[in-house]
Amino acid sequence: MKEKKIHLLLAVLATGIMSFAGVLIETAMNVTFPTLINQFGISTGMVQWVTTIYLLVISIMVPFSNYLLKNFSIRKLFIVANLFFIAGLVIDLWSPSFSILLFGRLLQGVSTGIALPLMFHIILNFTPMHKRGTMMGVGTLTTSIAPAIGPTYGGIMTASLSWHAIFLFLLPVLAISLVIGLYAIPEMPVKKTGALDIVSLLGVALLFSGLLLFLNQIGSLLGLLSLAVGIVGFLIFYRQATRGKNPLVRIAVLKNKVFVLFLCGFLVCQFLLLGISFVLPNFIQIVLGKDAFIAGLVMMPGAAVGAILAPISGRVLDTFGSKKPILLGLSFATIGWIALTLLLRSPILLGFVAGHVFYMIGIGFAYSNLMTTGMNLLSEEEYGDGNTLFNTLQQFSGAIATAIVATIINLAQQSQSDFIAATVTGSQISLLVLLALLVAVFIASLIHFRKEPKLG
Repeated sequence: MKEKKIHLLLAVLATGIMSFAGVLIETAMNVTFPTLINQFGISTGMVQWVTTIYLLVISIMVPFSNYLLKNFSIRKLFIVANLFFIAGLVIDLWSPSFSILLFGRLLQGVSTGIALPLMFHIILNFTPMHKRGTMMGVGTLTTSIAPAIGPTYGGIMTASLSWHAIFLFLLPVLAISLVIGLYAIPEMPVKKTGALDIVSLLGVALLFSGLLLFLNQIGSLLGLLSLAVGIVGFLIFYRQATRGKNPLVRIAVLKNKVFVLFLCGFLVCQFLLLGISFVLPNFIQIVLGKDAFIAGLVMMPGAAVGAILAPISGRVLDTFGSKKPILLGLSFATIGWIALTLLLRSPILLGFVAGHVFYMIGIGFAYSNLMTTGMNLLSEEEYGDGNTLFNTLQQFSGAIATAIVATIINLAQQSQSDFIAATVTGSQISLLVLLALLVAVFIASLIHFRKEPKLG
């Protein structure tokens, strides 16, 4: 019955375009950071808030969307999200100051925070199980490929026109998304289930805000106070999640250790996607002296490979199970990441292209399949909570990754007199930290699949 009420592929496409646009801007703005620093007279630590505030808002909105999906129709939510995004684009297109730019990014974060869980909600509730891998591959294409395409898009716009053009050319894209969504997503009645847990939402806001401020103010009194705020937020959220009548998220799904493994693997992949999208374009501009266009162009081949592999990898999972694509993907990603880390000391543009392509082959096979495999372990009643955890932590992990690499590079730049050498050192340390996480996930997955050879 459900499949007859909604044009599934078009509905996923409409919400996917909106999610894609959100994540695209996320990394497209990274290549503009040197330009924004000069134009607005701000530091490296300050400019990364263009990305961080966006991801912070998404991290708060996604748990809230779990409540929205239970109480409002998917059509209404789609329209609201789309209009918020368009408003954010118009504001950033005009933005005469850094604070107004951040406000526009905030509105875009609200939109993407609704669009991402909405897209996966449609996939999980309207797609037959035997086709879910393929559809999840199409869905996660937005969050895995957009970070890689973003620097290319941002570089072309900034070098040929202006960073404002990044927002201008997405306005017709959002208009197309709106038209498709209005056609494909019908008005469907919703049985309202429970009231909004305001206390939980407050806890989430304090948790994510405190931790991000801490990462941006490490070593200062403000940083310690921010950490304390984050801890208080976690305690509030945890108490409500375990004792509240209508918690935003039921964290009982985290008792499933295998689900947690795939969730962690998925989050590490997100760490890598956002980390390299910050480090590599800025490295190419600052250290190699290339413009934003070249910095973005280096990322394009890898993005194309990842785009091709995302839906294909889902079909591989539907056909052969989860073990082969996940382990193959993590292997390729590890090799490519090691190559990128080593190349920072002896930079070669074509070497960066090759390393990034190899790494994106791995992401193409592993990323969406980690989420699909994790979600397949849950019951239908747990889909909303699992979906919320994946999307909330995905965005927050992206914010953490951006904050961590920006902080490491900033600290290195401040500790050495040679700005270029300090940028090289900071960039390499950043990639080594993320490499350690990737290796840990790969080893844990290898151990799991050896114990459970019949899984998937």
